[in-house]
Amino acid sequence: MSKLPVLSGEGLIKVLQKAGFRVVRQKGSHVSLQKDSFKTVVPLHSELAKGTLLGILKQCGMSKEDLENLLRG
Repeated sequence: MSKLPVLSGEGLIKVLQKAGFRVVRQKGSHVSLQKDSFKTVVPLHSELAKGTLLGILKQCGMSKEDLENLLRG
């Protein structure tokens, strides 16, 4: 099993946009993204906690491997 990468909120938003998510709105330091029926909110922290990152991936229907593939390419 691979380790999770350390990502900022902005970094994760860029990765999710590569996966087809689009920014729907921003309220304060939280950005809402949507793709089809998947919705999630990403906090704009300088470093996302591992549990937060895993929760966001689950809401997006993505695995750690999907995230790694998007980061590589």
